[in-house]
Amino acid sequence: MSLTVEHVSFGYDPRDEGTQSFSLRDVSVTIPRGSLAGLLGPNGCGKTTLLKLMAGVLRPHQGAIALDGRAIGGISRRELAKQIASVPQETHPAFDYSVLEMVLMGRHPHLGAFQLEGPEDLAIAHDSLSATGTAHLADRQYMTLSGGEKQRVVIASALAQAPDVLLLDEPTASLDLAYQLEVASLLDRLNHDRGVTMVLATHDLNLAASLCDSLVLIRAGRVLAQGPTREVLTGAMIQQLYDVEADVQFHESSGHLTVVPIRRAP
Repeated sequence: MSLTVEHVSFGYDPRDEGTQSFSLRDVSVTIPRGSLAGLLGPNGCGKTTLLKLMAGVLRPHQGAIALDGRAIGGISRRELAKQIASVPQETHPAFDYSVLEMVLMGRHPHLGAFQLEGPEDLAIAHDSLSATGTAHLADRQYMTLSGGEKQRVVIASALAQAPDVLLLDEPTASLDLAYQLEVASLLDRLNHDRGVTMVLATHDLNLAASLCDSLVLIRAGRVLAQGPTREVLTGAMIQQLYDVEADVQFHESSGHLTVVPIRRAP
């Protein structure tokens, strides 16, 4: 499914409405069906807020967000959860669930009131675990896992929702290099093999360069630039975005752009 954000503005309500501070202003973004788009920008620029708006968790003060041309404000929360899944930066369950129980939570939008998971739901959960390389962890307690294992289990739970759109907020944050590569490879497979439309917010420019076919650069709540990764990810744009000088080159062995930060711009 495609995801469209048109002239959206949003602010968190302060005590004095007359001095309302907007997190996003007049943001327009188009995420085509089956694409993998990256959101880049400094801390506090509005990336997470934009993901929450796309997920329907927040509602824009101005503008509109549509899923395949249908305004998400007119879609019920249960129906929207069948189509859009989110992977937050961190997941802290209220109880010590097993890995399988965590993944089965992704089936809740597909169940009726008081309905328990059936054989089909269990099969989907196990398939999601297999797709993320975590099938061997099914009986483990979630809180005993490493950071990288937890992240893959949370992605498995999102997959169990059988979504058309997957929104990810810093999916490789705090992971070691091996797990970063593992999660990146997993997302690439899910995007290409399953055709899941993805939007990925990240501070890792090299992750974005290796995975994303398009980028949206956000600074101070406004879109600075957007377009194909090779056109948008340039030294000049990185300097405008982060006030950092960087060397951006195509890396022959990796087959994608690489970014080397050099210094803070004067």
